[in-house]
Amino acid sequence: MQTRKKYIFLTFLASWLLLFFFGGDQLRRFAFFSGRKAEARRSWPRWTDRSLLKSFADPEELQRDGDPSLPSPRERRAARLSVYRSGRCRMETCFDFSRCERHGFKVFTYPRERGQPVSETYGKILSSIERSRYHTAKPEEACLFILGIDTLDRDHLSGHYVRDVDQKIRGFPLWNGGRNHLIFNLYSGTWPSYTGDLGFDIGQAMLAKASFDSRSFRPGFDVSIPLFSKEHPQRGGDSGRLSQDSVPPRKKYLLVFKGKRYLTGIGSGTRNALHHIHNGEDIISLTTCKHGKDWEKHKDTRCDKDNVDYERFDYQELLHNSTFCIVPRGRRLGSFRFLEALQAACIPVLLSDGWELPFSEAIDWGRAAVLGSERLLLQIPSAVRLIHPERVLAFQQQTQFLWDAYFSSVDKIVHTTLEIIKDRLSPHRSRSRFLWNSLPGGLLVLPDFSTHPGDFPFYYLQHGYSPSKKFTAFIRAASQSGSLSQPILRLIQAKPPPPSGKWPQSTVPLSIIQGRGKLSDRFFPFEAIQTDAVLSLDEDSSLSSSEVDFAFLVWCSFPERIVGFPTQSHFWDPEQGRWGYTSKRTNEISIVLTAAAFYHRYYHSLFTEYLPAGLRELVDGLAACEDILMNVLVAAVTKLPPIKVTQRRQHREGTAAGRRFSQRQDCLNQLGNWFGYMPLVSSRLRLDPVLFKDQVSVLRKKYPSLEKP
Repeated sequence: MQTRKKYIFLTFLASWLLLFFFGGDQLRRFAFFSGRKAEARRSWPRWTDRSLLKSFADPEELQRDGDPSLPSPRERRAARLSVYRSGRCRMETCFDFSRCERHGFKVFTYPRERGQPVSETYGKILSSIERSRYHTAKPEEACLFILGIDTLDRDHLSGHYVRDVDQKIRGFPLWNGGRNHLIFNLYSGTWPSYTGDLGFDIGQAMLAKASFDSRSFRPGFDVSIPLFSKEHPQRGGDSGRLSQDSVPPRKKYLLVFKGKRYLTGIGSGTRNALHHIHNGEDIISLTTCKHGKDWEKHKDTRCDKDNVDYERFDYQELLHNSTFCIVPRGRRLGSFRFLEALQAACIPVLLSDGWELPFSEAIDWGRAAVLGSERLLLQIPSAVRLIHPERVLAFQQQTQFLWDAYFSSVDKIVHTTLEIIKDRLSPHRSRSRFLWNSLPGGLLVLPDFSTHPGDFPFYYLQHGYSPSKKFTAFIRAASQSGSLSQPILRLIQAKPPPPSGKWPQSTVPLSIIQGRGKLSDRFFPFEAIQTDAVLSLDEDSSLSSSEVDFAFLVWCSFPERIVGFPTQSHFWDPEQGRWGYTSKRTNEISIVLTAAAFYHRYYHSLFTEYLPAGLRELVDGLAACEDILMNVLVAAVTKLPPIKVTQRRQHREGTAAGRRFSQRQDCLNQLGNWFGYMPLVSSRLRLDPVLFKDQVSVLRKKYPSLEKP
């Protein structure tokens, strides 16, 4: 048995020796032994080999093997890791929640560096924060810190590139490794790779960054913001371009693109292929090579013809007359075209693989954009043709809502960023995606008031909710509460309690405040106000009980609006170049004075907590301005005018009417300057008790969104 085993072993050993001596050359060619795995790849066809791989594109359009301008996947990954060394950061691990417990969500901006000017855009961002309700001048009160160093443009070829940022921030006593810091950035990396490299170590800081790559984005920690130009308005901003008469929603063109074509380098692949979907009829896809200093050196056979076709169409004309707009990646993932398409109600068709869309934590982009793939470009035309017109209209309406709510100004972009971070501090009291993606938007829905849609006036009619059937009379008295003027006493006495001792259903709990405090205190969210409806009265108001009952009935049908008796109107005076104010009876009204008016109690919270302190101080410095500001606030939120109800006895403002008129006109113009536009909406809504049902029917036809489901 032992001898047999010995022969088997010797035979096996001899076989291996023979194989090694006579077949060694062949074995050494195996990648397994040599370790040269790259050799195995060479058996695959090259991308430009026409005989092996048929393509719809010309060989010179395709990525060349060994193109030195394109980094390898390993190099791109190394670049991402070098930028985000704290790649595992989350709010729970890299944010100190204790800093936010005592003073709430307060933001401190570092003082500007001497001799180091900031760009116009970064100046707008800092100004948005410093003018907001979040700002504090005391670092010990701050929950979040913003650098005074301009970090927006981190392309070292740019004139706005700030050098030695690492050295500077390490010298800041508050830096603390970046903890509780937010860094804004629009441009990162440079030619040829355009990586996310910021040129300094961000530590544990959060990033609010444009063109965010989803592979380096830290969910629940970073915030993706849109790329916007230096001309983007600080506040206000232009409205969306969707007109009320744009039904059916189809426009002259179905799908358009007009922009640069990169001949080489990153971002060139998709734009080089866009000409394949152009049909010259309802699909217009135009590119030009004529950009950059040395474009002629790289021009291909298509450049001359493309440049001629490119000049035949106006970009703005295409943008505003197309149903869909292609938004491909540029050198970076994001582009200005994205916001331009949103404003124009041209549904964005996104071709930028790996782009973390702006505010994706809150916004449902599937309701406002078509999320395409760069690899499936040729399928885009047929895909958008299949979208039903009703769906197209819904897309267009959502683009207008998102543009107006979050993107139309630098203020809104910055405030949305901060509110998303604020929601993370108290997840149990944060806004739902429904509130972020429904009118009037997350910025105007305060979670400290409520997170349930049924508690806000905007969702009653659309979602089947209804306000409570009681109201609170809120009387601002200039005299002592014990000596109210006779008209108010008559109003209260006209509603005696029944024999049961309980007031009628619509009758009021009564709250009286003295007029000796600040004017803005009139709209403080007092705990005594528990009903949805508030009847705001001055002590000299004169109303009958039937007039109050009718006004309350009207308000229950329009709970998001101000419904009242004394009205005024505004107009633009071209000769004076300013807003005018009139109390004369005209065909249109835009202001209902809160001397006798119903509105929802939520507007007290919005007035006190949403408006910045500087705006309330402006009101306190101008007598009779709080009425205007409340109307401006409600109009800015709802985009709807107030409603006047008829009154037998006309409201008069007494001996000081002339002085109040002048003060209100000054107030109107200062508010217009503050907001950057005039939010007030003019209307002819006058409701009479006899015609009320017919008038409401007409209004519901005019505003279909008011229909109950």
